This record gives sequence, structure tokens and C-alpha cells, in this order.
Amino acid sequence: MQPTKLFSKGIVTGFRRGQRNQTVSQSLIKIEGVDIKKDVDFYLGKRIAYVYRATKSRKNKVTKRETKLRVIWGKVRRAHGSSGLVRCAFRTNLPPKAIGATVRVMLYPSRV
Repeated sequence: MQPTKLFSKGIVTGFRRGQRNQTVSQSLIKIEGVDIKKDVDFYLGKRIAYVYRATKSRKNKVTKRETKLRVIWGKVRRAHGSSGLVRCAFRTNLPPKAIGATVRVMLYPSRV
């Protein structure tokens, strides 16, 4: 039996920007396998997780164990351009070190 796929991979390409100003509250993400604007429709509203490793460990709220892993959650808002990029809003803005990093695009909530 094949394992169930719970998320797709994405890469943070930067922030929404113009020639002089950038909007750090909207991150641009390239989702693996999405190459045209029509394919973005499936991912609208899906949750995104940026998982990173911090220097100090904290107690996890769910498992009650010490861990250095942290997560910033976000949501796919809309398409950006015609090449399959998406605009995402995170609960707290992504740090600049996240540019080029991978994110998990969860396959929930379902809109079917």
C-alpha cells in the first residue's frame, strides 16, 4: 500500500513587490508541479507551513517535549501572474532567511 501524500513541496521565491516597494505581508511561493494559472485553483485556501530550526529549544504544546523546530502557518490567497506562482499570507511575516527555503503546502482544507 502506498503512503498517503499529505502535502506538496513549495519554494519561497520572495515577497510581492513593485519597482521600489515590497509588501512583506504577502509571500510568493512556487508550488511543485504547478506551471499555469489554471492549476493554482486547486490550491486556493490551502494551509502552508514554513518549518524552521531555532537556536533555543521550547516545549511543544501538543507533545510536551523539548524541540528546536518551529512553524509559521499561512494560507494560499490567490495566483500571482500566469506561471503558477501563488500569493500567501502568513500569521507572522516570513523572515528574509526564508527566501529560497522549502515550505509544505498542505492538501487541506478541501474545497470539494
